[in-house]
Amino acid sequence: MVAEHQGAESVGKTTSTDPGRRCGARRTRGGSDDPSRAGGSDPTRAGLESPQSPHEQARGICLRLLTGTPRTRRQLADALSRRGIPAEVSEEVLSRFEEVGLIDDAAFADAWVESRHHSRGLARRALARELRTKGVDSGLIQQAVERLDSAQEEETAVELVARKLRSTRGLDRDKRMRRLAGMLARKGYPEGLALRVVRRALEEEGEDTEDLGWAPH
Repeated sequence: MVAEHQGAESVGKTTSTDPGRRCGARRTRGGSDDPSRAGGSDPTRAGLESPQSPHEQARGICLRLLTGTPRTRRQLADALSRRGIPAEVSEEVLSRFEEVGLIDDAAFADAWVESRHHSRGLARRALARELRTKGVDSGLIQQAVERLDSAQEEETAVELVARKLRSTRGLDRDKRMRRLAGMLARKGYPEGLALRVVRRALEEEGEDTEDLGWAPH
């Protein structure tokens, strides 16, 4: 019995002085290893939930808008203004984007002229009008549209008329003239060029165009 009593007393002492149990007890009381028990907030979570500064918001907006679609500085500035970004912050962020080449209005204008002329057959006047609506500087617009020379512009006008000519067959000569010339006018072609190209196309089909005037509708 004495031996049994001494053995139980020995286990009790070992249990009460076990370092792991003492450490676990301290963790439970103090909660230093468990943020949820301590009532504090996780620093990582707190950082994610902190509000963005206006500069961070502006950069995020610009990057999202530029993903897959080039935009002009004016387009981005308008977007930032609509989202309540202060003007001075917008100016600072947009200038930085220009410095690193994320905004390039000259490259935008060149690409726009190339794409819209080949895909829509637009002439220099219409292309310049579109670029103005996007806020491109007039000097950059001039440089971009001058890449499209008169010979190329006339060649495209001839192709446009050739594609449209068949749909006008059966109409009287004057109506055909107005419809074809009006189509070119809407795409920005000068009046003299449009009249010359349409007359040539009609003459090749046997139409007499000597007495034709032109007032596009």
